[in-house]
Amino acid sequence: MSKIGKQPITLPESVKVETSATAIVFRGPKGELTVPTLPHIKIKITDGKLVFELDDETKQARSNWGTLRALAMNALEGVLTGYEKQLEIEGVGFRAAVEGKDLVLNIGYSHPVRVPAAEGVAFSVEKNTIKVSGIDKYLVGQVAADVRALKKPEPYKGKGIRYKGEVIRRKAGKKVAGTT
Repeated sequence: MSKIGKQPITLPESVKVETSATAIVFRGPKGELTVPTLPHIKIKITDGKLVFELDDETKQARSNWGTLRALAMNALEGVLTGYEKQLEIEGVGFRAAVEGKDLVLNIGYSHPVRVPAAEGVAFSVEKNTIKVSGIDKYLVGQVAADVRALKKPEPYKGKGIRYKGEVIRRKAGKKVAGTT
């Protein structure tokens, strides 16, 4: 039995859910998300709860059960409150700005780096913090990872782009290693 899959999802009043054979559509105050259904899972809406039931007792069916429930819960949370990832820029002369919907980064290259905003994702910048927000959890995380990959934090001085709260393991430099 899937510990996740057997838990029903309570649907708030502000969210409308439609189910079909191929997808579950969530409509809420922040927008609309569609979650494709997985094989061997039956979806029912009873008493304001979204319930997932197994159609088959195979290993793949049990895996799909918990996965589909988790994807549906992420979509519900997205249309209700949305998701946000925060990135910090550290380094002398490193800056970020929003131009239109795009993010423009000055991160030590000879040219500014322009990151186009994906559909459903918004950027905002305050001092040295970049906020990536949207309703799709996967898309927000992927865009934040793409921005971080442009200039990963280096281990000697810690310069680069990192997630807020991420700890960078520092290495000793040449001076410290040479004196011992």
